[in-house]
This record gives sequence, C-alpha cells and structure tokens, in this order.
Amino acid sequence: MARLLYLARHGETDWNATGRWQGQTDVPLNPKGRAQAMALAGTLQASDLARIASSDLARASETARIVAAALGIDVDYFDPGLRERSLGVFDGLTREECASLHPHAWQEWLHRRSPPAGAEADATLAVRVTAAIGRVVERFDGGDPVLIVTHGGAIRASIAAATGETPPPIANCAVWSIEWDGRRDGRIVRAFASPLPVGPRTC
Repeated sequence: MARLLYLARHGETDWNATGRWQGQTDVPLNPKGRAQAMALAGTLQASDLARIASSDLARASETARIVAAALGIDVDYFDPGLRERSLGVFDGLTREECASLHPHAWQEWLHRRSPPAGAEADATLAVRVTAAIGRVVERFDGGDPVLIVTHGGAIRASIAAATGETPPPIANCAVWSIEWDGRRDGRIVRAFASPLPVGPRTC
C-alpha cells in the first residue's frame, strides 16, 4: 500500500519577507511565520496525523514544533537531509544582488539552471531529500499520515524528480500531499497540491 505523507514548507522568516535567499543559513521564523504555523495546525486537525518529522533548520523545526504542540503530537525526528538547497555564492543575497555581484552565474542559473559555485544541482538535491523522506517512512511504521516540514526548493526538487513536472513556487506553510511506495525502491509515486495553503507566496 502507498503511504500518504504531507510535505509542508516552513513559515515565513524576515529573509523571506525581503526576498533574500536563505539556502542553508539558519534563519528563524518571524511573527507572521509563527502565525502561519498555527494556522497550518488548524488546517491539519482533521488529517489524522500520527507523527511529525522536520528539517533540522530553525525555520522548519520551529514550524514543526508549533504544529505539534497545537495538535498534541511530538516532533519525533529531525533529519539534516530535509534541509533546503545549498545556494553557494547566492546564499544570503536578493535576486537583484545575485545579478549585480555574480552576473554570469545569475544568467546561467536563470537560463540553464546551472548552479552557482558551491550550490547543489537539482538532481543532487532531489536524491538527498528523497532519501531523507525514505528514512522518515522507515522510522515511522504503520499507515497513518505523517507530516514532514521542510523547504520550498526541497519539496519542488523531490517532486520534479519523481513526476517530471516541477511544481510552481510554494507558499510558506503550504502543503503538498505525496504517495510513497516502499514496496519496491522507496519513491514518490504521486504528488498533488493539497488545499491547505496558509499564507501568500513569499520568496
């Protein structure tokens, strides 16, 4: 049987609000992000969640803890493999700063998806995140749904690798539902946007 999992992006940070790329920089939630996490908990009340796992970065782990506390569930597992893409020289910059400070790398990224120096390629990111999802499934036996709090780029890369279609940018605390088939090689077999967005899309 395929396993239902929910992949949620973390709540908003100050860097999200100003359009600054975070990558693996450990930026905490801002007050709006905490409110989004509480709203996410409200939308998940009827989902029969049994377990919650999260990226170990602060913006994801705090989102997970807020949801868990509201639902009376523990956050059972933090996996560094669920972190956002490493952005290399773009980390900490706005799009305008990327274009100004690293014009050639920026054009290569825009037109060829060629990662800048020190950044992860799409395929590398997808393999890392998919493997981490597999570890969550292995850790949590049973058929009850599991919430995994992670990052927008991580969600998009793993779904794109599995389905061949890249999801649009994902709002803070929006949710994708996936079906995980562990009977063969452990993989995403279906993915769809869940009607649980909590806030406007931010960078």
